[in-house]
Amino acid sequence: MQMFNRKEGQEQPYWPAGPFKIRLPFVHYRWESAEMVQALIMFVVSLSIIPLLQQYLGLPYDVALAFAFVSGIGYMLPALLGVPLLPGWITPAIPVCLLYLGGFEPGPEAIKAMVALQVLVFLIFLLLGITRLGSVLVKAIPDSLKAGILIGAGIAAIMGEIEPGGRLAATPISLLVGSLASIYMLFSLSFKHWVGRHSLVKKLANYGMVPAMLLSMMVGWIIAEYPAPEVQFGITKPAFDQLLDYLPWTLGLPALEVFMIALPTAIIAYVIAFGDIIVGTTIMERVDHERPDEHIDIDVDRIHLVTALRNLLHAGFAPHPGLAGPIWTAVCATTAERYRHGRKAMDSIYSGTGTFWIAGFIALFVLPLVTVFQPVLPIALSLTLIITGYLCITIGIEQVDNSTARGVAGVVAVVLAVYGAGYALAAGVALHLILEKGGSKADDRADLDTTAPTND
Repeated sequence: MQMFNRKEGQEQPYWPAGPFKIRLPFVHYRWESAEMVQALIMFVVSLSIIPLLQQYLGLPYDVALAFAFVSGIGYMLPALLGVPLLPGWITPAIPVCLLYLGGFEPGPEAIKAMVALQVLVFLIFLLLGITRLGSVLVKAIPDSLKAGILIGAGIAAIMGEIEPGGRLAATPISLLVGSLASIYMLFSLSFKHWVGRHSLVKKLANYGMVPAMLLSMMVGWIIAEYPAPEVQFGITKPAFDQLLDYLPWTLGLPALEVFMIALPTAIIAYVIAFGDIIVGTTIMERVDHERPDEHIDIDVDRIHLVTALRNLLHAGFAPHPGLAGPIWTAVCATTAERYRHGRKAMDSIYSGTGTFWIAGFIALFVLPLVTVFQPVLPIALSLTLIITGYLCITIGIEQVDNSTARGVAGVVAVVLAVYGAGYALAAGVALHLILEKGGSKADDRADLDTTAPTND
């Protein structure tokens, strides 16, 4: 139960605070047990950034765990400040960020580079949120360039897993089982058919990637591709006392030239994140129409401002290549699906999204949970990147509808996956100006006609 209850058809109660709407659990919304259970497993995905922090930033495990705690605070901010989306990383941008970080030595140099990138992402979200120019900027970017960015990010994500020496080569069976199970449950037409016919399968589907992730972890333990966990009891103790040694307050600020190197990656991260905002607002608008008992306030400017605050928090206290994104698409979609079932299933969209990340943050303190999942963190990261790669390629291909744009997108994608953000943006702009600029819709239709199959 909560102190303030919503009247039929109105917005969930809140305390106004400038551009934000403050909501607290048990005060403004109730606690949802289903989201709590899901979070006690899915929080492991937030921990899966730890191997990247160790590899690319040179952090010890205990310090990387402290970074994850700071991230956990950021995950709780959207529901607290009036954003209905369930937040996560800018996941498709992770491969692009890793390509960028690959140019810096792990340690202080890479940490400063990550701080520069995170500060730029913060500034982009802040300025575009205040000026309300976000949608204008993204609309100005050619579809071929957007498609190339998405496809390239998808290729880079999958390449990072299947390349020689990658995680697939090291643990092929568990990752193949988990990847196939995830893809089948999330995208297969036959699985959707089963969901429609069987209530048990429908309940399974409501947990998104959780069943596939648990299956992959169990296989990894059974066939010894991953070591068995050494379960410890008590409360987690991250190395907060060492945190400042790995932050800009001690290491110093990045040089101006590092900011310049980071700028193309920051722009690409924002373009991808704005696409996530579109996806998230679409999901919310759809369920808002199906639940007349609650009005969901979907404010894109507030989403920008809260995402900016989260990136600022990271820049100062936990810079990491996941960045701070507006939505965790898979979990947000499954939460919205349960919300559709009515007020008895989920009182408010905020009770679902708020409960999830508060429970996920609490789970970080539960040492048995953290130590159980510690050996298999690479599985959670790999499955996240593989699913993201699949989605990026699929969505990217849908952005272009003629052969010229597809050619530009393909070149941008390859350059991005191999050489990084700066070269990809330069190649995309040059090819767009040379090949596409000055064309018309009639030219596009003619192009489609010439690429259509004929009976000759």
